[in-house]
Amino acid sequence: MTAAPAPPTAPPKPTWDPRDPVRPLLRPTIRIRLTLLYGGMFLIAGILLLSIIYLLTAQALHAGNGVPIKLLPDSRVQLTDNSCAGLTSDLSADEANAALRACVSHQREIALDNLLRRSLFALLGLSIIAFAFGYAMAGRVLSPLGRITRTARQVAGSDLSRRIELDGPDDELKELSDTFDEMLDRLERAFTAQQRFVANASHELRTPLAINRTLLEVHLSDPGAPVELQQLGKTLLATNERSEQLVEGLLLLARSDNQVIERKPVDLAEVATRAVDQTRGEAEAKGVEIRGERGPATVQGNGVLLERIALNLVQNAVRYNVPDDGWVEVTTETEGGQAVLVVSNTGPVVPAYEIDNLFEPFRRLRQERTGSDKGVGLGLSIARSVARAHGGRIIAEPREGGGLVMRVTLPV
Repeated sequence: MTAAPAPPTAPPKPTWDPRDPVRPLLRPTIRIRLTLLYGGMFLIAGILLLSIIYLLTAQALHAGNGVPIKLLPDSRVQLTDNSCAGLTSDLSADEANAALRACVSHQREIALDNLLRRSLFALLGLSIIAFAFGYAMAGRVLSPLGRITRTARQVAGSDLSRRIELDGPDDELKELSDTFDEMLDRLERAFTAQQRFVANASHELRTPLAINRTLLEVHLSDPGAPVELQQLGKTLLATNERSEQLVEGLLLLARSDNQVIERKPVDLAEVATRAVDQTRGEAEAKGVEIRGERGPATVQGNGVLLERIALNLVQNAVRYNVPDDGWVEVTTETEGGQAVLVVSNTGPVVPAYEIDNLFEPFRRLRQERTGSDKGVGLGLSIARSVARAHGGRIIAEPREGGGLVMRVTLPV
């Protein structure tokens, strides 16, 4: 008997959410990089200029090896200050000339040291000013990109009608802005046409299926109908019901992917409880126990779509379970600033490499297409789509011993 494969570890969470307007202070943004580039170039240029000035000054000061004057033997030395320690009034002419040369050389070294020290202080101050000025100029240059980013965030959040409409010279940023606006125009037309198609398809597909269901139910209610006709009617009614489920699933999948969701406070515990109540009858018929503690976990979202997530997960957990002593555990809690819904169940062993396929439309474990009475193969696809529309995600992990652990995380 082979052991069940180890469940894959979830990918690490990002340290910074790009949708968060408050960025970390040490994040290397392009503005900081441009500031470092501008300031670094100024600093390098200043160091080169300071080095050239220092070398030229030193060369000029050392151009002459001596002093421009020389004391004659009968000359007398008269001191005006004490800047030359070795030069006194009682020295001979030769001694005074030697002391004078040493004093002039020492004064040259002091002058060079003072020039270097003051130049370094001046360079440091100007570098600070250059970095501050570079930061301000980088922000001014990149302000159109910030406007583009804010507009893109608003578009991704709720409103496709937003446009950048950037003013200014006809440069690369203006061209980027105009291209982005043209792309938004095409996207808005495409989404509008798709929403119109979904609305029309919802009416055109539901109406004939509803009529077929009504006609079949009327014929099945006739007590004088032959047994063969009643059996055929039940088969057609089940097929019609399956078609209705398929249409509803496809329409819900399209709406959850594209439609703007009106967000309101929704408690995941209440949503999960309603899903459990709707599935309890089916679970009792299959001998599956539903358990688990559901703590309060309030999120901002659409209650109907969030209930669809919980209902699809609980239904799948009940239908794909073991025939004897099966159970489904449904829990909700708030963890790390996120609301978490976890649905785990007993069931057949699921290979880790099959997990991604379960979220594809019309795909099941070891089956390419539908062909089962357990559903239409859209439950997990709808759940993942709705979770993404709410800014969350859903992760499936194989459970040791068989079954799955479905974990839905949504921002609070």
